[in-house]
Amino acid sequence: MINTQDKIYDILIVGGGAAGLFLAANLRSKSVAILEKNANFGKKILASGGGRCNITNKFINANKYLGDYEFIKNATENLSHKDVLNFFSELKFSEEKNNQFFCKSSSKDVLNALLKRLNHCDKFNNCDVVNITKNGDLFKIQTNNLNFKAKNVVIASGGMSYKALGASDVGYKIAQSFGHSVQKPLPALVGFSVQKDEFWFKNLSGVSFFAKANIAGKELSGDLLFTHKGISGPLILNCSLFWEKGQIVLDFLPDFKIDKFKNSQKQLSTILPTPKRFTKEFLLSQELADKPVNKYNNLEMQTIKKLEAYSFAPAGNFGFERAEITKGGVKTDELTSNFQSKNIDGLFFIGEVLDVSGMLGGFNIHFAFASAFTLSTYLNKGY
Repeated sequence: MINTQDKIYDILIVGGGAAGLFLAANLRSKSVAILEKNANFGKKILASGGGRCNITNKFINANKYLGDYEFIKNATENLSHKDVLNFFSELKFSEEKNNQFFCKSSSKDVLNALLKRLNHCDKFNNCDVVNITKNGDLFKIQTNNLNFKAKNVVIASGGMSYKALGASDVGYKIAQSFGHSVQKPLPALVGFSVQKDEFWFKNLSGVSFFAKANIAGKELSGDLLFTHKGISGPLILNCSLFWEKGQIVLDFLPDFKIDKFKNSQKQLSTILPTPKRFTKEFLLSQELADKPVNKYNNLEMQTIKKLEAYSFAPAGNFGFERAEITKGGVKTDELTSNFQSKNIDGLFFIGEVLDVSGMLGGFNIHFAFASAFTLSTYLNKGY
């Protein structure tokens, strides 16, 4: 049993997820501790990519993130997708689904590849941080069962999404206790619940197809999925990054123009490229019948053309329990480019605890790795 009362760690990491483990694996210091509140490390890694861990994306760049562009650019340029793949070179990955790389075996192998590089670290599970203070050059870390001392503390505790995986707001509380500002954490990469006018979405549970969206001046594309609660799918999850309130405009008919078929004698549900179940439910919601396209009058055609630019305001989202990530967090303008607090020497923040949010497709785990790698390079200069 390690006597943590007397030992002074060079680096103590709060959080045993992607950012914390990747940092530890890249540190040269012989005196590193990792504290994880869960019974096991890397629970979110295990759940990622449907159990196959979409570990990075071929086209990593700062435009794929919500947050301070230059801050994100600095970190992501320090670690390419090839660097990530090389780090996990004993595993095999396949490039799939919008240029993201999935482990050919399982997320468990990704986690194990990280854990086996931590022989130089003291690992503590079931260790929930209660309070951190700094006296002189030393941090004192109080947990639910042990106390620690360290010269440097890294907060890699993640966000609030997926509480079932042990998510918590401890990182924000620590940041605020040291005078840092926190952008309000909100669920992101999450589906939307709908208002009364869109209750017809709920009748389409399970229907999915490709569409485009315009939100906050951004044009997005991808598959959407109707659910019994409202609307989800990759397109909608990405929309949730940029939505706070107001309208989203969906193009259910990308690369298809109804006007070209206005003289057709075929049924509308036959002409449109959308699933017939969707087309008929839409017509029902607009109090229109499914009939030959040339039988619709001008007013009815204008209603049908809503499919090319369907504007709706979500009622809200599915919440942190269903959100893949948290947007908001510790404000990055209060950190150096090496992720160190501008307020407190030796205090660092990396990964999802920061006000940096990536789109779906391996961008968030890559930023966790990139922020960790950038910090490891800085810390290694001292050892």
